[in-house]
Amino acid sequence: MDFSFESLETPALTKAQLADLLFEQIGLNKREAKDLIDAFFDQITESLLHGTDVKLSGFGNFQIRKKAARPGRNPRTGEVIPIQERHVVTFHPSVKLKDSLQVVE
Repeated sequence: MDFSFESLETPALTKAQLADLLFEQIGLNKREAKDLIDAFFDQITESLLHGTDVKLSGFGNFQIRKKAARPGRNPRTGEVIPIQERHVVTFHPSVKLKDSLQVVE
């Protein structure tokens, strides 16, 4: 299966564009393609919400990380503002993805 992205006009790849690629290159109907993309991202979101890391072989890992509370500063006024503890999603690309990005065109 060869995926081509030459037809993309914007630098960002959207869920709608992914669904269109599934429709054009794999032959799923548009509704099935949209449902598949939505289900894929919903599953990733649900896994992260439950504290489970998401590992996509050959692509990378998504993890939830807890950031501690810390003092921040308003850049305009210099006023110290506390930043609350929070959870953030981190992404670590796989070696395979990193290597494929180093290909000289």
